[in-house]
Amino acid sequence: MSLHISNISKSYKNVKALEGISFAVKEGELFGLIGPDGAGKTTLFRILTTLLFADQGNATVAGFDVVRDYKNIRNSVGYMPGKFSLYQDLTVEENLQFFATIFGTTIEENYDLIKDIYVQIEPFKDRRAGKLSGGMKQKLALCCALIHKPKVLFLDEPTTGVDPVSRKEFWEMLKRLQKKGITILVSTPYMDEAALCDRIALLQDGKILEIDTPNAIVKHYPKPIYNVRANNMYQLITSLNAYEPNHSVYPFGDFVHYTDSRADFNPDALRAYLESNNLSNIVIELTEATIEDTFMELAK
Repeated sequence: MSLHISNISKSYKNVKALEGISFAVKEGELFGLIGPDGAGKTTLFRILTTLLFADQGNATVAGFDVVRDYKNIRNSVGYMPGKFSLYQDLTVEENLQFFATIFGTTIEENYDLIKDIYVQIEPFKDRRAGKLSGGMKQKLALCCALIHKPKVLFLDEPTTGVDPVSRKEFWEMLKRLQKKGITILVSTPYMDEAALCDRIALLQDGKILEIDTPNAIVKHYPKPIYNVRANNMYQLITSLNAYEPNHSVYPFGDFVHYTDSRADFNPDALRAYLESNNLSNIVIELTEATIEDTFMELAK
């Protein structure tokens, strides 16, 4: 196993950031920590990268204990924190040279590892890092995290605040890196990115709700789920929440995802109820559950 985490807990004063976290990540796996802000993703990453001590539990990364072997871990992992943390007054090339030097290597030695990423920012190599766009900062930070050829790569919410095109490109880069044998742990609040991972852990309030492949987690959704739409979204949500047989009501794009508490749910009865609430252009259609639906169900 590339990572093994056993019963990790961490508190800040009266806040329980992590509670009994345990899981393992296989070598070469792309593993996702999925959860909202405050779920404990960053705290766990800081413990695994030796920046923070856990209150209890233990963990190994690349075969090294996170407390006893912290120096070995720091030489074996790449870490891209959620906040851009490179030197903003240094140029792109200077930042990369700096991090290569810290790890006793050179850009040339591991250039094959970052080539696909670096060629996209090389035209801006003389620009100060602080003047780069969000997508370019992201690519530079990833290059700096990879320049020493780490065994495990930690990416903490790497696509937050980045445009959709850059998000797509970033995940394509991660898939290429995975093929080179690097174990990748990525945290994200975006449920649509969960489907791009080999396995995911759904995290809420410092606890793991479920760990499995994205497909397996979606299949666990316990009820038929319906797309519901009408002429007035606000009134539709209000009406569905007031409909006593409802089990769950969540806005989802142009629709509301609706599940019913009854085994013999009748869409015609729901349609009649919504029409009685002065709604029109009503659409009720069976749909497939998503990671987001499953997360909301488990988090109840």
